Amino acid sequence: MTDTRWLSPEQLAAWKKLIAVVELLPGALESQLQRDSDLSHFEYFTLAMLSEAPDRTLRMTALAARTNATLARLSHVVSRLETRGLVRREPCPQDRRATNAVLTPAGWDAVVAAAPGHVATVRQTVIDPLTPADVADLDRVMACILEALDPSHVMVEAPTTDD
Repeated sequence: MTDTRWLSPEQLAAWKKLIAVVELLPGALESQLQRDSDLSHFEYFTLAMLSEAPDRTLRMTALAARTNATLARLSHVVSRLETRGLVRREPCPQDRRATNAVLTPAGWDAVVAAAPGHVATVRQTVIDPLTPADVADLDRVMACILEALDPSHVMVEAPTTDD
């Protein structure tokens, strides 16, 4: 058994700040989207990822990777979005065993309507308090942490094609 490598005071202070952000930021994003758009943050993120995809369509497996979600969680959320007419599922033409999620016109309208408020919240809570150099540092630091959490880049760099 090895000795525990305790955090230095500086490391502990940084760790506590990261935990505070991890705990507080989702609530801020969720509250704004629920209040202004009647969408959860994950529902919005799912719609946004579909809105950026070619033909606003992705295989469910690719959408799960892009949203950093399990297929089971994504399937549950897509079912809710289907009920609201924002997404539809259809068989993948290239592989009938696979299912595509398709953003409907109503889904497009919903994500377009929700985006300005969401971006304003992201700016207010994350971007605007930072200098351009801080944003570059944030990107670099997050890349390092993500590399440790997801070294195969499964969740971070989802394929852009129908894998």
